[in-house]
Order: sequence, then C-alpha cells, then structure tokens
Amino acid sequence: MKPTTSFGQKIIQFFHILFPILITQIALSAIAFFDTNMSGRFGTADLAGVAIGTSLWIPIQTGLSGILIGLTPIVSQLLGKRRDGEVAYKVMQGIWLSLIVSLLVLVLGALALGPVLSFMDLEPSVRSIAFRFLGALSFGVIPLFGYTVLRSCIDATGQTRVSMFITLIALPVNVGLNYLLIFGHWGFPRMGGVGAGVASAITYWVIFGVALLFIFLAEPFKNLGILRKFHALSPAAIKEQLLIGVPIGFSIFFETAVFSTVTLLMSRFDTMTIAAHQAAINFASMLYMIPLSICMSLTILVGFEAGSGRLKDARQYSLLGIGSAASMSLVTALVLLFAGSHVAGLYSTDPKVIALIKHFLIYAIFFQISDAIATPTQGVLRGYKDVNPAFIICFVAYWIIGLPTGYVLAEHTDLGAYGYWIGLITGLAIGAVLLLSRLFKVQHRFAAQYSGTQTEN
Repeated sequence: MKPTTSFGQKIIQFFHILFPILITQIALSAIAFFDTNMSGRFGTADLAGVAIGTSLWIPIQTGLSGILIGLTPIVSQLLGKRRDGEVAYKVMQGIWLSLIVSLLVLVLGALALGPVLSFMDLEPSVRSIAFRFLGALSFGVIPLFGYTVLRSCIDATGQTRVSMFITLIALPVNVGLNYLLIFGHWGFPRMGGVGAGVASAITYWVIFGVALLFIFLAEPFKNLGILRKFHALSPAAIKEQLLIGVPIGFSIFFETAVFSTVTLLMSRFDTMTIAAHQAAINFASMLYMIPLSICMSLTILVGFEAGSGRLKDARQYSLLGIGSAASMSLVTALVLLFAGSHVAGLYSTDPKVIALIKHFLIYAIFFQISDAIATPTQGVLRGYKDVNPAFIICFVAYWIIGLPTGYVLAEHTDLGAYGYWIGLITGLAIGAVLLLSRLFKVQHRFAAQYSGTQTEN
C-alpha cells in the first residue's frame, strides 16, 4: 500500500483493496450457500440438520476467527510505521495461537456436542445429520484457523487479490466434492448433508496449503521472511494479539451467535419452518458479505493511515467506506423486495417452504440496512485499535435488547417465528447508532492526541 494525496486516489485504493476482499467473502459464503442448497436438494431433513449444525458451528468459527484476525491491524500498523522486520515474528505467534484455538475447539466439541444436540428438541433424523455433519467438519478445524492467520497477514499487506485467488480455487473444489459426496455420484458414498461436512473439511486443507505456497514463494511475503524462521511461543506476544483479537472475536461472536440462538430457539417449530428460516438467513448472510468486506478493507486502510499519523486520510476512508456500504444496502434491499420468489426457489422446490422463505426475506431487508452501518463502523474502530467498547455495544444491543425482544414477540404474540426477526432488527439498529457514536468519539480523541504531539514537537 502507498499513501494517497487526493480523495480520488483514495477511492481508487479503497476499491483496489475492497474488490478482491468482496470476491473472497462472496466465494466463502457461496461455499456455505452450496452446502445448504445442495443438502436441501437431497432432502428437507438434511437441510434442517445442516442448518442446525451450521448454527452451532458458525458463531464459534467466526468468533474464534475474529480473535485471530486481530493480527490484521497489528501488521497494518507495523507496515504503516515501517517496522517490516517485526511482521514475521507476529505471524508466527498467530500460528501458535491458531493451534491453541483449534485444539480447544476439538476438545470442547468432543465433550459438548452430544449433550447440546440431545438437549434440543429435534427429530431423530435431523439430530443425527447435525451430529455427523459437525463430526466430519472437525477434521478441517486446524487448517481453517491456520489459513485465517495467513489470510490476515496477506490482507494486511494490501495483497487482497491473493486471498481472492485462493478462495476462487476453493469454491469449485467444495462444490465438486459436495456433488460427489452428498449425492454419491461417480461411485462415491451417498452421504446426504453429512457429505457437505466432509467436503468443507477437505476444502479447508486445500486453501491452507495454497496459502502456504504463496507465503513461501511470492512477494512481498517472501521478502518479509514469513514462516522462514522458527520462533518459539511467546506469552507476551500472544497476550498482545489477544488484547486486540478477543474483543474483535467477541463482537463477531455476539452478532453471529444471536442469529444461531434464534435458529436453536426455533427448533420448537416444525422442520419446514426451520428450513425456511435457515434458507433466508443463508441468503441474507451472502448479502452481508458486502458490508463485511468493506469492514475488512477499512481495518487495513485506517490501520495503515492511523499508524502513519495521517488522521485526515483515515477519516476520509471512514466516510468513504460507511457511505458506500449504506448505498449498496439500498440496492440489496431492492433485490430482496422484488426478487424474493426467485431467491426462495433457489433453496427448495416445495411451494410451502418457498412461501415461508419469501416472507422471512422481507424482514431481512431491514436488518441488512442496519448491518451496512454497524459493520463498516466496527472495521474503522479496529483500524484505530479501539476494540473493547465495540464488543460491549454488540453484547448489549444483540443480547440485552434484541434477543429478549424477539423472544417476547415470538412466544407471547401472534407473530410466532417472525417475532425473532423483529427482535434482531431492533438490536442491529440500536447497535449501529451506538457504534457510530463511539467512532465520532475515537476520531475526536485521536485528533486531539495528534494535535498535542505536534504542538510539543
């Protein structure tokens, strides 16, 4: 990355960083889309089982990945300060942390998965598919978290096209394996929804291996010496990453877990409602890739500018990113409003399920607009390394306000399952307002600190 002087240059650099991240995130969400879609084509019980398994896995995976992507602002600020020689050491500590996280997930998963699924009121076939889906997926945990660290480093250097290339390789691999393992084509076992878990695990190993090749063979990673020298685990370095990564991880966890909790609470409804809810969430999650990609881009750009002391440039990137996300959310709202039936038809051939999905998508319009404000704002705050207040805001907005509101509406009114979605909309909207308020305070504080430093000099 290079410093920019005009707003026009910033627009070019912003989209130069954003576009590959967006393609990457869309491709990653497409993997989940095809897992859900192809499982649904196999059978409704398989769709519901994969939905439950995904609802348990996604908040854990995204929350722990959030801890690991705390490496991104660390590396971007080091590069902004021209302390390139420290990057390799930080990445190695990130790899150590990913191994610790992976082992923790595997141990706790082995102990808790059975009891958690038994606690839920699921049909036996759905419970069995969910259990075996997650069991298959567990074989890809170590490479997935290892790749998260490598990708954080790759993106922090501004080489987001590398991540895009890796993910574009992964997508056809995953879809091809789904085709073989879910439906049992070409002599492979006919595994149904469980095959989606096996396919994802194999895909995680593929993307980790390709990322390692880039780290060892391509510039600028080769020049930075990443993974070319062994560094023992350092508790101090791990602590530094945790201080930034844990609040990021909790923020992501609180948001993703509230959606998953809603799915789990809806287990009292029939299998058709669960399947329709998950299909709508799955498509809305694909649209969420737009503000999420902008969020990740802003962390890189704002972190680089803030590390260099160019606070005006950091503020301009903030305005550009949040404004772009808000504008794009209006476009995606139109897609949901006018093409809901076509979207629903992608997930099921059952007219009743299609009608339910279409109804859920109407509610998705409102919370994806709030996401377009809240998510990029979090990316800016991470660039400033201001991460603790954001996770408190997310917890309050989603769990103290949003989820209880949804529960009351769903359980004590005639809204039923839709009440949960209204609760989600309420929490997301309040979170967006509070995060914006926090950003204004942080930018004012940075400006005052920088002004004081300049005066002293």
